[in-house]
Amino acid sequence: MRRFDSAQPILAGLVSAVVGYASSFTVVLAGLRAVGATPAQAASGLLALCAGIAATAVFLALRFRMPISIAWSTPGAALLVATGHVQGGWPAAVGAFLVCAALIVVAGLSPWLGRAIAAIPRPIAGAMLAGVILSLCTAPVRAVVDVPALAIPVVLAWAVLTRFARQWAVPGALLAAVVAIAVRGVHLTGVSIAPAAVLTVPTFNLPALISIAVPLFLVTMAAQNVPGMAVMATYGYTPPLRGVLVTTGLASAFAAPFGGHALNLAAITAALTAGPDTHPDPRRRWVATAALGAGQLTLGLGAGLAMALVLLSPPVLVIAVAGLALLSALGASLASAVTDPSGREAAVVTFVVTASGTTILNIGPAFWGLVAGGLTALLLYRRTRPSSPPDPTPPSPAATELPSPTAAGPAASR
Repeated sequence: MRRFDSAQPILAGLVSAVVGYASSFTVVLAGLRAVGATPAQAASGLLALCAGIAATAVFLALRFRMPISIAWSTPGAALLVATGHVQGGWPAAVGAFLVCAALIVVAGLSPWLGRAIAAIPRPIAGAMLAGVILSLCTAPVRAVVDVPALAIPVVLAWAVLTRFARQWAVPGALLAAVVAIAVRGVHLTGVSIAPAAVLTVPTFNLPALISIAVPLFLVTMAAQNVPGMAVMATYGYTPPLRGVLVTTGLASAFAAPFGGHALNLAAITAALTAGPDTHPDPRRRWVATAALGAGQLTLGLGAGLAMALVLLSPPVLVIAVAGLALLSALGASLASAVTDPSGREAAVVTFVVTASGTTILNIGPAFWGLVAGGLTALLLYRRTRPSSPPDPTPPSPAATELPSPTAAGPAASR
């Protein structure tokens, strides 16, 4: 029993690494390719992210003796898919990754920036994320129509495992895709699977910074770091946010020249390492995140093989697996966007503009979605302020659905 107790957190950490990697590496590779990375550069980015996760997770686990799980920014990778090519190409995207990393460090060092992020209304933040990942989440439908022989087994595997073993649903779908590709008779001839780090000299231009750096920073903070802290608090841990942000920001800065977009607190896999199933003694659960780091580094060495799998798959099938991985995130984001009636109109505007995929002045849709949603919130706030004494007549049922004067503003939405 003692030996099992000692091995239990190690096994939990390794399982967390496999689940986290298999559930979203296709999103990461698709995002890096969308902003201009070559296959070798995208594989390098995946390797850099895995190495960054390993170093950061082990350091934080040893430093604070808490199960602080680290992951790459999956919503950030989805943002890259939605953004697509930016002015300056891949070097400009790498420059935006570096600026995002710097903003994460500043957020850890400067309380005012953290408060500014917290001031973004929750419905607008949720709507922006939902708009970013919507196109990915519709990919399984397109895949079933375009390549039914490959896509239907993937979707069925995901559905069955979602019913009986939810945490393995996306890895199971990925395995079904691999089997389908193998049965199809595709070979790895001419495709390099050796891990390699490819250094890119970054460049900086304003459109890329506005299209990538700022939205990437916002979705990483709002959709990863904040929920990650909430999950930790659920299990009785309060890691120092300042130390976590500075550490993940610095690790992101080191990974960026090699293609890594952003590192942050894990949200979903955090429950696999911080919960009571990891170890009965909460003081021993930090071992799980150290094991997660080791497992993630090992998986990162297979980044070339992962890229080869993506290259050998029909593009719509790769995006379909990524979309299945993001369905739960889409549901949570939509719920966050429309739950509060006072912020619903601004959230819908944010969602529509972001999901449109429209690029204006070489700046991607996520930024314009935030701008449109923020302006809508301000407009509704000013419009609904009473300019005359209220009518004593009871409101009609339809009127009661409109936002109240005190709840329509951005601060109240939060």
